[in-house]
Amino acid sequence: MNQATEARRLITLHGIGGVVRGTHHEAQLESSGTQRIGVLILNSLSPSRAAAGDSAVYWADAFAKSGYPAFRLDMPGFGDSDGDPPPELLKFINTGGYGPIASALMRKLSEEFELSGVVVVGLCAGAVSALYTAAASKDCRGLVLMDPYFHLPLPARSWLWQKLTGRISRTALGRAVSNGYDRLTDLRLYLRRNPMPENTNFPLLKCWKTVAPTGMPILLLKAPTTKPRGEEFDYVRYLLEQAGSNSRVVVKVVEGAGHTFSNRAGRTGVRELTEGWLNLYFRLPGYEAYANSFCGEAADLSTPNAQSHGKPGQAT
Repeated sequence: MNQATEARRLITLHGIGGVVRGTHHEAQLESSGTQRIGVLILNSLSPSRAAAGDSAVYWADAFAKSGYPAFRLDMPGFGDSDGDPPPELLKFINTGGYGPIASALMRKLSEEFELSGVVVVGLCAGAVSALYTAAASKDCRGLVLMDPYFHLPLPARSWLWQKLTGRISRTALGRAVSNGYDRLTDLRLYLRRNPMPENTNFPLLKCWKTVAPTGMPILLLKAPTTKPRGEEFDYVRYLLEQAGSNSRVVVKVVEGAGHTFSNRAGRTGVRELTEGWLNLYFRLPGYEAYANSFCGEAADLSTPNAQSHGKPGQAT
């Protein structure tokens, strides 16, 4: 069942876990070639496909205006979709529970809307699901990962320990001890031959090592000074080291953004960088100049093939 509203259309898909409902943002500048790439935005821990501050609506509208049909879906158990949420949602996400679900939905989107492939966009936990999905799907052509995390939650400390350390940290001595601990941690990680933290999400890293070396275009967007709780290890640098010689990974910092990228600077920055990246690797006729403007910007970090811009529209 489809219901049209202006340039958006409500859609219903039958997938794993029941009926899934979402929104199709219709491309306003259709491509005349055989390549028709769609954009699927996965929600994070938000119960709604609109995301924080309706940011996903804003991005999907923008991508559709640029010629890329965009889709926002409520996963089973959330929003307008049928089913029940997983009893341990974060654990379900971190172990790749949404990978096969989103992969099956991408297959249905590709068939119903005659797409040659799909770019998957995710924020935080949504980025985790996006990476698992890319490893499981033959329809995924690219990834946009916003502030992904590669660690698992640390074991909870006792209430008494939290209260004690909280009081100490507010004193001058406590702050000095905390700073000294941070420096000691940095030195320990530098000296360790195997610096991976114990709470690393190794299955997720395995997905990265499966996907990135294939040459699939990947745009990793970071909020300034983002360091998720539990992360002392520089995962981004490690990801680039493990991406392989054929990889096309670009890392950009969205200045002025918060973790949700839902403020004005975050929403605008994500839109501009993603549109330029889409037009670089999945170029539509008439957008060559815009793609070249993205190429001219220096990436904050990138793999060699991404720096040389690779071959637009294809993943080896």
